Amino acid sequence: MAVDKTTVDKITWDRVGRVTEPGRYIYTFGWLTITADDLEIWKQYPQAAFTLLQDPEPHEAVGEEFHLGAFDIAPGGPSPFTTH
Repeated sequence: MAVDKTTVDKITWDRVGRVTEPGRYIYTFGWLTITADDLEIWKQYPQAAFTLLQDPEPHEAVGEEFHLGAFDIAPGGPSPFTTH
């Protein structure tokens, strides 16, 4: 199963059903591993959007595997950087 990078590149807590326990969860795009650290960030910043990272070697028996990468605590908000 190939992932459409244009629609699944960031993921929010709402999109994963506001899970409360670390673990490995199945979603429409494949398996997602969520760590305790990921959950702590979401508890502190509920609107944060994580970059969805695909594991380099898919597992034929279980499909695509993903984990969370860098995050943006205010997706869609103004940039904290200024240009001159």
